[in-house]
Amino acid sequence: MTNSHAFKDFFETYDCLTITGPTGVGKTGLAIALSNQWPIEIISMDSALVYRGMDIGTAKPSELELAQVPHHLIDIRTPLQAYNAAEFATDATRLIKQVRSKNKLPVIVGGTLLYFKALFEGLNDLPQTQPLVREEINTEAAQLGWPAMHEALKKVDPPTANRLPPSDAQRISRALEVWRISGKPISSYFLNRTPVELNNKLISLEPKDRSWLHNRLEMRFKDMVKQGFIDEVRGLKEDPNLHASLPSMRCVGYRQIWKALEENEQLTDEILTSIYNTGVAATRQLAKRQLTWLRGMSERVVIECDKENGSQIQKDLFRILRI
Repeated sequence: MTNSHAFKDFFETYDCLTITGPTGVGKTGLAIALSNQWPIEIISMDSALVYRGMDIGTAKPSELELAQVPHHLIDIRTPLQAYNAAEFATDATRLIKQVRSKNKLPVIVGGTLLYFKALFEGLNDLPQTQPLVREEINTEAAQLGWPAMHEALKKVDPPTANRLPPSDAQRISRALEVWRISGKPISSYFLNRTPVELNNKLISLEPKDRSWLHNRLEMRFKDMVKQGFIDEVRGLKEDPNLHASLPSMRCVGYRQIWKALEENEQLTDEILTSIYNTGVAATRQLAKRQLTWLRGMSERVVIECDKENGSQIQKDLFRILRI
């Protein structure tokens, strides 16, 4: 490794470094570039990368990337298992200490900002309402009835279900919404968690031109489909234990493809076009939500990621870190 003096100064000043930003902007690549300069280990801050067997649609780091630098919190759950922000906070806190004990810098990489909040601020606030999720729950309730939705709530959040009557549509809907958004039962939000005091440097990759990101996400989704994304979801769908309401299957792209496979025996060109359009739209909506959240994080240092010369992004990071 080079730049030992810069590393020593940073290591003594900060407990960890976080590289975040909206989906698809090259966060992992930038972290790997840093690994050529400093001794680091990557702690994934991505709610989709935790799932085994979900590789293409999550843009999981390649075997080569995983071999270049140690990665943590990737492939730690099956798609049937839940993983939430509180668990991430506990795991990340442990890993930060573990990585630093090796005289390496923990670099947190990802765009699941609820995880970031849980780690650095604690979980005090419930996720904000997402109209699309709420609408989907209400549609299901119209078909199945609220007693059935109450039974569904029992499976994921027994404490809340036990205190609500099956007719309490408003509260059942909100509890299910929180679960689907975060993968965490609403009851656990009331267990106050004191955040760990960590000195963190926050770097955010953000495009100056939003259309650059839109085009990039469109190309990436198209490449995922070419790589076999639909077959990946089809394979998951063959598991009788998996269903569309699981947090894993509600990941962007997976949800849209699962729905298309559920509703159609054969994927015609028209249906493939619909998958493409809905998948791209959902990915763009995710990026928009991430950027909105990031704008409220005044401590972040922004690196413009839509520069023509990709190496300039690395130079900007190294300049910030005084490498």
